[in-house]
Amino acid sequence: MDISLVAALLALGAAVGFAAGLLGVGGGMLLVPFMTMLFAAKGFPQEHIVHMAIATSLATIMFTSISSVRAHHARRAVLWPVVKLLAPGILIGSWIGPWIGAHLNSSTLALAFAVFVAFSGTQMLLDKKPAAARQLPQAPGMFAAGGAIGVLAGLVGAGGGFVSVPFMTWCNVKIHNAVATSAALGFPIALAGTLSNVYFGMKVADLPASSLGFIYLPALLVISLASVSTASLGAKTAHSLPVKTLKKVFALLLYSLASYMLYKAFG
Repeated sequence: MDISLVAALLALGAAVGFAAGLLGVGGGMLLVPFMTMLFAAKGFPQEHIVHMAIATSLATIMFTSISSVRAHHARRAVLWPVVKLLAPGILIGSWIGPWIGAHLNSSTLALAFAVFVAFSGTQMLLDKKPAAARQLPQAPGMFAAGGAIGVLAGLVGAGGGFVSVPFMTWCNVKIHNAVATSAALGFPIALAGTLSNVYFGMKVADLPASSLGFIYLPALLVISLASVSTASLGAKTAHSLPVKTLKKVFALLLYSLASYMLYKAFG
């Protein structure tokens, strides 16, 4: 990689790490659009650019999640019983998501990403109060919810926070706890999705050098180094922000990223 690409990836990794800690989104919402731009500028095969951005994003989330969740756990904000109920479904769904993505072209994948992100941003921005009696479902419902979160996260290369945070707040989980718990869920999502992207990507012949399946290893290394250093700072910042401000920041981030991926889908 040339020095300009390394500098861009370092800056991106730092921003992603902070966002991951702040919003519990795993960083994929930032990584996928920007890596799509960077890979396109480097002349990677057009038909594989979005797949590679998604796969590399998921791989970095393994490292970002660990750093972020440590800071949230120190404040006792992670709901570990919720993590245990959602994780089995998430592991299965996160493997299936990249399998679905491998059968879609880049434009369709970009459109799917944009639609899901815009929907999640709308839910967060409207900030409708859930029914007072609404609670998280029992174990079978949590398994199903985890599976849906995993499929969507694996499909679009995110940590699942764009679905799990709105889902938990809809069930009357406080936003700070939802963000912290989502950060913990990022690791199983990233692990299963990474293995799936390696497996399915190994069957593709014309990927760039230094790729492991759909994962571009140089970008993974640089982004992970930068993101791990800033994730804990983002987590600390999240606990100092009021609930409404945190929700608005989350929603505006999602809208901006959805707009770019719509451009990629139709541009």
